Amino acid sequence: MATPAIPISGIFFAFLLLAIPVFVMHKTRLPMIRETVWSFLRMSIQLGLAGIFLTVLFEYNNAFLNVLWLCIMITVAAYESVRKQELNIRKLYLPTVVAFVITTVFCLVYFEALILQDGGLSEARFLIPIGGMLLGNSLGGTIIAVALFYNDLRRNENRYVSGLSFGAQRTEALLPYFRTALKSALMPSLGNVAVMGIVFLPGLMTGQLIAGLSPMIAITYQIALMLAIYTSRTICVTIAIILTSYVSFDEFGMLKKEIFIGK
Repeated sequence: MATPAIPISGIFFAFLLLAIPVFVMHKTRLPMIRETVWSFLRMSIQLGLAGIFLTVLFEYNNAFLNVLWLCIMITVAAYESVRKQELNIRKLYLPTVVAFVITTVFCLVYFEALILQDGGLSEARFLIPIGGMLLGNSLGGTIIAVALFYNDLRRNENRYVSGLSFGAQRTEALLPYFRTALKSALMPSLGNVAVMGIVFLPGLMTGQLIAGLSPMIAITYQIALMLAIYTSRTICVTIAIILTSYVSFDEFGMLKKEIFIGK
């Protein structure tokens, strides 16, 4: 059975749902109305343009165009990761890009070679959705972890300096802050994994079921992707913190103040 298309009127009623959170924000004087409306408008425009581009991408299925689109996704993800923190983009952007590239390439190659085992990852139907899910989840974890790592370090700089003065190596003195950042990045994913399949069905599996795919096939894809997503978060956060630390500390191991915006 073919999946029914959502009509224009259905999209209108979908947007009408925003009236409820906007009403709550208005009554509680929560200053998020403009941000909420703009974010969903921006999402709709971006998805509309992406839909046009992906239609062409899927039709031609050119390996070069597929990889080019993935590179654009990585570039934007790295930019958003740094932009949404009070950190200097010029100093931390390149290390963040490298972290996303290493993580995405490793996880995609692993997924294709050992999980899919069909040699078709360069195809748009695999590369773009799987790469997008890995990047999206790595982005969320990296934003949480890197921001927490540097802000926590700035708040507790005296404790960090004390550790250095007592003979600890920089990596040893930074380890408690790294543990806290990594835990904060991974806990939301673990919370979702713990109730997946009972409390809610994830987006990928829901989409596959709506498209008429066998539930068991959808489940195997979801299990494999959740494992890959959790691993990609771990790798990306670890590499991002390690690489950004090379430009965030001076030769004496002191945190550079210029990595913070306006500081």
